[in-house]
Amino acid sequence: MGSKVGTLRGAGLALAVMAGLAGPAAANSLSGGYLAARQASFLGDFKAAAEYYGRALIFDPGNSALRERAVYANLALGNVPQAVTLADNLSQDGFQSQIGHMAQVAQLSKDGDYNGLIDRIDSDTAIGPLVDGLVRAWSELGRGDMRAALAAFDALGQQQGLSTFAEYHRAFALASVGDFEGAEAVFEARRAGSMQLTRRAVMARAEILSQLGRQADAVTMITEGFPEPRDPALELMRGKLMANEVLPFTYVTNARDGIAEVFYTLAGALSNEANDDFTLLYARIAEYLRPDHSGAIMMTASLLEGLDQYDLAIETYKKVPASDPDYHAAELGRADALSAAGRDDAAIEVLEQLAKTHGGEATVQSALGDMLRQLERYDAAVDAYTRALTSFDIENPAQWFLYYARGISNERRGTWDQAEADFRKALALNPGQPQVLNYLGYSLVEHHEKLDEALEMIEQAVSAQPQSGYIVDSLGWALYKLGRYDDAVMHMERAAELMAVDPVVNDHLGDVYWAVGRKNEARFQWQRALSFVDWENASDEVDPERIREKLKVGLDQVLAGEGKPPLRVANGGD
Repeated sequence: MGSKVGTLRGAGLALAVMAGLAGPAAANSLSGGYLAARQASFLGDFKAAAEYYGRALIFDPGNSALRERAVYANLALGNVPQAVTLADNLSQDGFQSQIGHMAQVAQLSKDGDYNGLIDRIDSDTAIGPLVDGLVRAWSELGRGDMRAALAAFDALGQQQGLSTFAEYHRAFALASVGDFEGAEAVFEARRAGSMQLTRRAVMARAEILSQLGRQADAVTMITEGFPEPRDPALELMRGKLMANEVLPFTYVTNARDGIAEVFYTLAGALSNEANDDFTLLYARIAEYLRPDHSGAIMMTASLLEGLDQYDLAIETYKKVPASDPDYHAAELGRADALSAAGRDDAAIEVLEQLAKTHGGEATVQSALGDMLRQLERYDAAVDAYTRALTSFDIENPAQWFLYYARGISNERRGTWDQAEADFRKALALNPGQPQVLNYLGYSLVEHHEKLDEALEMIEQAVSAQPQSGYIVDSLGWALYKLGRYDDAVMHMERAAELMAVDPVVNDHLGDVYWAVGRKNEARFQWQRALSFVDWENASDEVDPERIREKLKVGLDQVLAGEGKPPLRVANGGD
């Protein structure tokens, strides 16, 4: 039933072919190493890029452009010391490189050389106004001069568009030296802007409020900001606060932590604006400066996953220890990366192990159910979704998706009554949800039940999402199944416009054309459907053999051979 849900599969066939054109043997020369490195960089393979740029530099050690690219590859790989060595060579040659400066700032920060950091900024060897301004402020704090640090935050905040960052870090800096009243005053005045609404800022502020004896205010802030279901870290913190426990301030404890927070903050800000490969550099530096920064680790892993570097992503997710409150989130990410790498059994194993330690988390059971459903293990998927639903203490509108997903699994395994109940429960929790309306309406048509209601549901879904080819296809196909062939034509044609290369949609349009007597056009659409069977996002429900049979003998004979009733229009005519 390709009309119900679309499938998305990432494919990099062309890139994979290119990847085979150059290898280690071809890289044993300047041109070979350079070309192999460039290709690896294009593919996002930082490990290979770092290796091949290194080989190319053996043949041309004074090539600054090669060195800069090697700095980038090593920094993206997380090999900061090697990136620093290459960056130092660039500086010695008088070559100015922003990426090289980033590596050097990372190392000076790691070493706690705050004088060196300020000297670099004063010498106009810069990364950029925002990074330089924040690093200067934290470096002043690292030198023990809080007054100079606050002055640096003030100076940065006067620059257009940078005040939010300056105030956010001012709050962290004040809290790091025990001035919790000053830190809370920044948050209370909302000078940190939208940044203070992030999960990390809320949790940091909760620790600040706890230090001020305002546990109840912290609980209210978490409860209102993050309704149930909350993740384990938030729930753990909330529980401690409700027990009136005084929480230590852990988010930034010294200047090095503060500079790590600078790069993490910037990585988050860049994530919606810059390319993933550039954003990755900031996340890597944050992780390097603070190896226990689970947020930076998971951001790094997520960026690597987005760049199709699944092995590196899997390796990075594993850095979050089981003792970390965010461990379950890291394991969920690792399972996704394993699945994306085609290692489905390993992904299932990760989720099943996580279910043993975090089985009460709805997100864990839901993720397991989703993966089992994608692998067509519907019985096990239903069990996982049921466990997810029972983990809720009270009914929550967010549960609609769990009922919807369980409904799909029930429908696919043939337990239609249970499926219908799940779909209707999903609609009760989220009235008008177009995916649910579409799936339920389409399924009712397939079962030839409640046909007027089914058609109304699909029409409502189309009204909500008129640009969804799958939903428009459902409407056309429902009208076809109801014998309203003429009415079906325009909707099927619209679906084919929206999803021109989808084999299921083209196959459906062919059937509709045949039903209204446009047989040449029907054959044309079936031919098109066959040509798209191997399309990367094609539904696995398309039946190429049936399409070939329709091309050979026509739809009427195919239906007769299947023991199905002949085409008949809604008014009872032939």
